[in-house]
Amino acid sequence: MTDLGTRTEPALRRAAPALLGYAAVRVLGLLTLALWSAARDKSAYTLLTARWDALWYTRVAELGYGYEVRLPNGDVHSNLAFFPLLPWLERLLHATTPLSYADAGFVVALLASVAAAWGVFAVTDHIYGRRAGVCAVLVWAVLPVGVVQSMAYSESLFTALAAWSLYAVLTGRWVTAGLLASLAGLTRPVGLAVVAAVWVAGIAAFLRDRRDRAPSGSATAAGEGTASTVRDPSAPHAGPHAGPFVRNRSAAGQRGAQAGGHAPAPDLTRGRGTEAGSSHIPGTHPVRRALGMALAPVGTAAYVLWVGHRTGKGPFGYLDVQAGWRNGFDGGYAFARFVADKFTSFPSALAGVGLIVGVGLVVWLYVVCVRQGQPLPLLVYAGVVTALALCASSYFGSKPRLLMPAFPLLLPLALALARSGTRRSAVTVALIATASALYGAFWLNGSGPP
Repeated sequence: MTDLGTRTEPALRRAAPALLGYAAVRVLGLLTLALWSAARDKSAYTLLTARWDALWYTRVAELGYGYEVRLPNGDVHSNLAFFPLLPWLERLLHATTPLSYADAGFVVALLASVAAAWGVFAVTDHIYGRRAGVCAVLVWAVLPVGVVQSMAYSESLFTALAAWSLYAVLTGRWVTAGLLASLAGLTRPVGLAVVAAVWVAGIAAFLRDRRDRAPSGSATAAGEGTASTVRDPSAPHAGPHAGPFVRNRSAAGQRGAQAGGHAPAPDLTRGRGTEAGSSHIPGTHPVRRALGMALAPVGTAAYVLWVGHRTGKGPFGYLDVQAGWRNGFDGGYAFARFVADKFTSFPSALAGVGLIVGVGLVVWLYVVCVRQGQPLPLLVYAGVVTALALCASSYFGSKPRLLMPAFPLLLPLALALARSGTRRSAVTVALIATASALYGAFWLNGSGPP
């Protein structure tokens, strides 16, 4: 699975520490939620499977599209706003097992969250090494809104598809990348971020091929290719499909330092390329690359066009559906006004300060990702996810949840954690995981995700 075509068992063994750590964090979160909910005479399982968006997904699975709620102010909340892949999977599990639609959604979320964790590990391991990969998964698991990863929501499913699509791009499997991007586009509107990553990476690869074929630059290109694209033969993922997003041993760290801890701490701050956002894309036949790029937008386009046909409003019908939810893209204007309004009184001004600090942290992390030389597909994906989340015109309380799939933003934190000692890393993760579990239980038993 890690190589999307080689043996699964060795890859699973390699990812096992990350997956076991992820499972431990999620079990802690679910146990904390169960205890907190019981103390408040609530059902933790209902909070995970039958509240908020989870109800909309199960209604689509059970009744199909066409359900809507008309609010007193005239707004129309239509279930056409919810993309179909999760309801399809819920319907499939319900039809083939004794599970209810809600139960099926919970099972999909659990399985998808593990697949997402594995995908985050695979991407990070490919760029920075195994230790950084484990740390990336743990950092993603202990996010304050990490409990959403265990809810019957589509975030985990989307993150899994996005992470493995990005991994396929990094390793030159363009058709696989396109297929997974298409499925991601059937999961959430932000599937456009995966499409953008595949397309930008593909265009960069075509430009590189054109440059390398140019007679005047052939010698230079050959020399650069030798320096930057040769894979260490001892690397576990070496093979016929290995591409030029190759770990630079001096930049990403030695395997021995990752495993034993007795060697000097590696410099994990640089990716495989020598330039930030390296455009070195794994070589493959141009036809397969073009096919992958053509497949990538199919999912999003198909659903959006179908909604337009169903509503009778053409290609922009889906935007009208979102407008009924008072949702759209305004470049962040509404969010900026929301933050500014916090400063009209006290103590809400403290919340305004917190929001500004949070947005500043997200922007800073993205700048660090660029400076550390993350591969171009990851930078494009994280940038689009972040822009769509921060610049949406409504549901401001959902922004942390909407940012959760942007896992490349967490890689600078994962690298910092990987550079610290094992004991210090374990204590840090344990403390943050406990705080995350408590916050998740408090959050779902309070306002919860809108």
